[in-house]
Amino acid sequence: MTTTIIPDPREPNNLPPTTINPDLARERANTLFNPLSITHFLDGNDPSITTRRRQLESWIIRDPTGIFSNKDNNYLHRTERHTRSLAKFVRLVELCRAAGVAAPGGNNHGKNAIKMGSAAVQHLEGEIIATPEFLTLVSTISDDPFPTSLHWVMFVPNILTLCDAEQQSRWLPLCRDWKMIGCYAQTELGHGSNIRALETTATFLKESDGGAKGGEWVIHSPTLTSTKFWPGTLGKTANHAMIIAQLIDGNGKPKGIHNFLVPLRSMDDHTHLPGVETGDIGPKIGYNNMDNGFAKFDHVKIPRRNMAMRFASVDEMGNYGKVVAEGGASSDAASKVAYITMMQVRAYIIHSSNEALAMACTIAIRYSTIRRQGYNADAETKRNNNAPNEFQVLDYRQQQHRLLPLLAASYAIFFTGKHVLARLKDIERQLVSGASTITKVGVADIHATTSALKSYCTTFTADGIEDCRKACGGHGFLVCSGLVELNNTYLQSCTVEGDNQMLPQQVVKVLLKLVAAVQSGDEAALEEYKVTDMNYLVDPLKALMENGGDLPTKSNFAFPSSNTTSSKDFLDVPTLLSAFQHRSACLLLDVAMQLQSSMGTSTAQQAWNDALLAMARASRAHASYLLLRDFSNGLQEEQAASSCLGPKELNVLSQCLTLLALYWMDKFLDDFLQIQCITSAHIPQLRQALLDTLTEVRPSAVGLCDARDFSDFRLKSDLGRYDGDVYPAIMEAARRDPLNTESSGEGGVGLGYEESLKKLIVGGIGEYRGMDNGDNKGLSGTMSRL
Repeated sequence: MTTTIIPDPREPNNLPPTTINPDLARERANTLFNPLSITHFLDGNDPSITTRRRQLESWIIRDPTGIFSNKDNNYLHRTERHTRSLAKFVRLVELCRAAGVAAPGGNNHGKNAIKMGSAAVQHLEGEIIATPEFLTLVSTISDDPFPTSLHWVMFVPNILTLCDAEQQSRWLPLCRDWKMIGCYAQTELGHGSNIRALETTATFLKESDGGAKGGEWVIHSPTLTSTKFWPGTLGKTANHAMIIAQLIDGNGKPKGIHNFLVPLRSMDDHTHLPGVETGDIGPKIGYNNMDNGFAKFDHVKIPRRNMAMRFASVDEMGNYGKVVAEGGASSDAASKVAYITMMQVRAYIIHSSNEALAMACTIAIRYSTIRRQGYNADAETKRNNNAPNEFQVLDYRQQQHRLLPLLAASYAIFFTGKHVLARLKDIERQLVSGASTITKVGVADIHATTSALKSYCTTFTADGIEDCRKACGGHGFLVCSGLVELNNTYLQSCTVEGDNQMLPQQVVKVLLKLVAAVQSGDEAALEEYKVTDMNYLVDPLKALMENGGDLPTKSNFAFPSSNTTSSKDFLDVPTLLSAFQHRSACLLLDVAMQLQSSMGTSTAQQAWNDALLAMARASRAHASYLLLRDFSNGLQEEQAASSCLGPKELNVLSQCLTLLALYWMDKFLDDFLQIQCITSAHIPQLRQALLDTLTEVRPSAVGLCDARDFSDFRLKSDLGRYDGDVYPAIMEAARRDPLNTESSGEGGVGLGYEESLKKLIVGGIGEYRGMDNGDNKGLSGTMSRL
């Protein structure tokens, strides 16, 4: 498809590269849709947003200081990476201030302020972290996370949602002006997901007992395992932390987990404050710009009002109480808002998975397009300068099967991430307004949704990035491929904000309450589920319970007999969605029945433990259905609305939806066979449909990657370059390595030669001199005396 060349301020001369690898050029010329239309859609369904994003990216790419260059990242020690990343962030803030980002009249981001009585939950005028421009610039820099990242990801959001108006008025201006840089410190050396077991204490000390005027808190780490450990930004960067600790009131009574803003370092010279010890936890697999840290507190005293007091407070006598807002917020609003804050981070992790996976696919698919291997016996002509003619690696079916479903999944995760983030923002807006109609069922539902999706999407993405690396063969093992760092940086997503192996338990706990509601036949209770993500399970569960049966549960939905079906029957999206819907219901009911059956012969704890593997399958089924449903619903909405997506773009994305559904059905074939949704006789038809869909999507692969509009600067990959000029780039990266650029003498003598290697080659240390006639038996005199 011929497209108009659009000016691109990120590139020299404001135009895309004119010299393109012939294979990539041919792929782009044969693309049957306009990738830029999908780019506009991904950016917000507005071409002007794409233009603005590219302008912002050009600030970083073409910054005259050169500070943002990632060219030498692969050759730097983590200490250098960390300090360079700090320098980059300072320059970023400087650019934002110079350009007036967040200035009055610019973004007007206060128009959507969330109010609770007289307190407004909103960013201050001039707060750059609240702007889409800031987030675009951060993404563009593409240098792992900034050491400051937790400041805007969790610290400021906690102040906004959990602190009252007076506290916000004191702290938010300091945050805006980067005087106060904070982190969120929950995880301890001995405890992570089980927050009720956290050991850090915040004990109220009354004025009459020696405390400051009006009383104060004593923050203490009573054991080694109570040391805060892992929080990002904590090690060397933050001067404050939102500490999660066990509150002990003035009467000595524990009141559970609460948030406390604790100063760590002086805002004058960054030295530790008395009683505080923090540091970096050391090298990690990836994420090494970030100073993930530890913190230990030795009876550190902080003011009474440094407890987050929007929803709970302690008076000067140490009496604990709940706060009811003017708007009438319920007494459990604090726990709901705390949940929402945590789930928003999970939602961002889910949504960011789509970009990480798309970047890996872009690298692997572009490289698989220009890389040729294996003699093409079917070709009648020979490829210029490369005889005999060879296959493009992407034309091998196994390469298509490895990469194209991953590319499709990146788009599915985009639609679901967008949906979940919007839903969470709406719930938060209602909760903190004090006029909330959000029920416990609604909060539990979004908790189950984000837990299931976080576990499934991050596992799938991490595995997918590694598959992309392997799909690039030997060159994928090079750090300059971009895939090694991408992989190592992303891996933390599988553990942070809830370990992926543990989250399915939280998902199933919520879903089992739905099973109980359906079983009870309480229509009033089921009414609450109508606006939840779980609602799709109600009708299948009702039908399954009416039929009864034994384990494993047999689906009420099944493909017709294989004698009357063909591969085309597996290409119907509503039919595929029904199969995934019933799979989820059946596997969930299996868990419920297994637990009920086990109760008679074991303890509740043992029964739960024995069901964990079944829970993982049920959670996975729930997540995959939500992803496919949101992808399908998103395409239908775009078809009905005024969208940047035309019929051709919608068609190729629909092909991706079908491909992903078929890929997952084949991948988890045992689930569908177990519930008897399909039979073994259907498998050839399913796999033929999968093969046919791979054929359909194959010509669109490069275009779907280009639609993501990743600049080479952001991609940081010699294999995934837009122009496909891979091999010169690989050689340049090799020659730039310090082992090649630094030498201890003339003529390319390498480091270590004079100190070590010369002793072998010239000095004779390695010479075999035979056995002598003495007692040394070939050993040197020195060695013989040892």
